[in-house]
Amino acid sequence: MGLLPFVDEHAVVVDAGRDEVWRRLLVGVERSLSQAGGARYVRLVRGVPRVPGGPRPLAEGSEFPGFRVAGVVPGRELALEGRHRFSTYSLGFRIEELTDGRCRLRAETRAAFPGAAGRVYRLLVIVSGGHAFAMRRMLAGYQHP
Repeated sequence: MGLLPFVDEHAVVVDAGRDEVWRRLLVGVERSLSQAGGARYVRLVRGVPRVPGGPRPLAEGSEFPGFRVAGVVPGRELALEGRHRFSTYSLGFRIEELTDGRCRLRAETRAAFPGAAGRVYRLLVIVSGGHAFAMRRMLAGYQHP
């Protein structure tokens, strides 16, 4: 997909080691991206991929409605990408070990919003704060088992 324009980055400190944070991330991504409401939304905006597929446990090529796993560095990075009629996007998670046995989990979003419809969509999703709210909520879910 190439390097898309930066949208935002959010981070949370998790009171757990790298292996536990990685486990929580994989379980959480699978759960978050497999919900029926998300699948309906992806169909509405003509997103791809549209259905879950590919290898499990999560690996490069795993798919969810709206996202495909583009890259995995076990215990360190998970890269997702997708597209729909208003945007092409990527979501990357990185785990950084801190010196006190905790980890920082970062989520970086990149996206392009082509055309007039893309600009309107960006206003509705990004500028409104809806995306940031959803990302903070998602990351907070990884703080606890």
